[in-house]
Amino acid sequence: MKSPSYIRFLMTCVISCLIISTDVTADDPKPSTLNKSQAAQKAQQKVNGRVLKVDQNKHKYQVKLLQKSGRVVSVNVDKKSGKVSQQGSKN
Repeated sequence: MKSPSYIRFLMTCVISCLIISTDVTADDPKPSTLNKSQAAQKAQQKVNGRVLKVDQNKHKYQVKLLQKSGRVVSVNVDKKSGKVSQQGSKN
């Protein structure tokens, strides 16, 4: 019959392995994406104006801004990269 100290040692090794493997998987960060507020802020930095509306789809936000000149400008903000690209403007 196996001694209790051998079983205790074996259990300690198994538990240690489980704890170590859990820590390794917890270190993998989830890729961050922008929220609506951050997208609006990035759009304002690119196009000076007041944010009117923020819409979203799977990959981007569409931000509409009102410039001091009265023009409405729409820009796209990529959710992952934060890159702002201008769509066009309306009078």
